[in-house]
Amino acid sequence: MEPEILAAHDGFVVRRTVEEDWAEVRALRLEMLDDTPLAYLETTEHARGRRERDWRERAREGSSPEAITAVAITADGRWVASMTSKIPLGMRRPYLLGVYVAPGFRGSGGVTDAVLAEIERWAAERGDVLMLDVHERNDRARAAYRKRGWVETGHTFPYPLAAGGLEVEMLKPLR
Repeated sequence: MEPEILAAHDGFVVRRTVEEDWAEVRALRLEMLDDTPLAYLETTEHARGRRERDWRERAREGSSPEAITAVAITADGRWVASMTSKIPLGMRRPYLLGVYVAPGFRGSGGVTDAVLAEIERWAAERGDVLMLDVHERNDRARAAYRKRGWVETGHTFPYPLAAGGLEVEMLKPLR
């Protein structure tokens, strides 16, 4: 399957993932887990234990009708950002998850905004609000979301990978 280019920008493109991207999806996932472990509900050890077929399914899901994984890829082929949105089973609203922007691309060059814009466009076709959960101690991410119009709902739940931490629910109106 040919990847769907969502947007072209100066120095990078934003596109959806396809099954053939599985190795890049895996590499970026391991990078994000190493970079900010508390930001994801998976450990690096668990991710390393996944089989190729699991990575292929994850990459393929990025172009499915039920989900989107948008990635930013530089002109030289480096994957520098990834975000996923889907409506989890039993939920009514789209959720944003698996958000990662490589350190050298945070806060400049528009990578975050470009990828997030494509996620929001997809989510707006499925609901009027986009939801996410962020660790209470991930101040950098919380500030980045607030800057982009997200608000905390007041709902929290225990962070499942370590005792004592909370996940904070945030939402962004899409219409």
